[in-house]
Amino acid sequence: MIRPDVLAGHLADEGVSLYCGVPDSLLKEFNAYVGGGASGVGHVIAANEGNAVGLAVGHYLRTGSPAVVYLQNSGIGNTVNPLTSLADPEVYGIPMILLIGWRGQPGVPDEPQHRKQGRIMPALLDALELPWSVLPADEEEAGAAVRKAVAHSVATRTPYAFLVEKGTFAPAGVPAAVPATAPEPGLPTREEALGALIAGIGGGQVVVSTTGMLSRELYEHRVRAGAEAEIDFLTVGGMGHASSIALGIALRESEREVWCLDGDGALLMHLGALPVIAGHGPSSYFHVVFNNGVHDSVGGQPTSIDRVDVPALARNSGYRHAATLSSLEDLPGELARLRETGGPALLELRVRPGSRGDLGRPAVTPAESGAAVLRALTGRVTPS
Repeated sequence: MIRPDVLAGHLADEGVSLYCGVPDSLLKEFNAYVGGGASGVGHVIAANEGNAVGLAVGHYLRTGSPAVVYLQNSGIGNTVNPLTSLADPEVYGIPMILLIGWRGQPGVPDEPQHRKQGRIMPALLDALELPWSVLPADEEEAGAAVRKAVAHSVATRTPYAFLVEKGTFAPAGVPAAVPATAPEPGLPTREEALGALIAGIGGGQVVVSTTGMLSRELYEHRVRAGAEAEIDFLTVGGMGHASSIALGIALRESEREVWCLDGDGALLMHLGALPVIAGHGPSSYFHVVFNNGVHDSVGGQPTSIDRVDVPALARNSGYRHAATLSSLEDLPGELARLRETGGPALLELRVRPGSRGDLGRPAVTPAESGAAVLRALTGRVTPS
């Protein structure tokens, strides 16, 4: 295994002076080390992976030194445009190092949404014509690989990618970074807020839940309540797109309300969806953001949500109504106001970071979950 400080030292020796990206569970020890400021190098948690590539481009133009862009391979799609149309040697020719957590690596058990992405990663990097290698788990070998990669990246003016296998990093030995603003005292857990919200929504509505812990908690809540027949689309991939999926349903749904249950990190990843939802969403579209200020599913790294007035953002994007709550006592009244005003409307629920240690995963596959929603809404059965 590689100690994060050792890898950071190798990168610093080669002139790397910025880390930026979106946190990943396979990289969480490295993220904890650089995020806590222990490396002494600049660090930015970006809204999405493409933003991070843009940051690396600007950093190189100002400093002449490469940046490290870190991400989970599920986010590689967000990088394709800036990698090929900006950083590519046929365009601006910007050296940088990509540190990519290899979820779904063939032969390593993983969740369904990661398996294809993991299987196609080498071919995808080849199609992008990016030089790449697997980061060695031996510290000395990793140092040699970093020296070779940075030299190649700078000499050929191209990004260079490392795929990082599960278990590559040793514990960082430093606490993870925390949000700039401490959570308000007395906030409910996300699971408590979710249970109260589901009770307030009532049965028979369409619920689209975002990627991560929230969808896992929703599934367990339904199982405990014996309400497996509810119309829940569990968005287990495609971080940041749950609100657009909900809009796609709501545009053709005349009988039921459509509730998007979102997270702060997911909201920030694709903020451009908000004015589109405001311009096209029907009065039955309701957007609930569970805001705990961190990327909870990949290690608890802070998001930038503490700098955002979420209800004001929604109102300025054109939502008909937006509000925030820190107490579940006020939830019934606020849900009544949302429904009275009509959508598109947004409710920010302030919740504590963290989740239960024994939280399980859905026993249904994404295909089964999607088929159940399709059947409930259209009566169609997907081919087996």
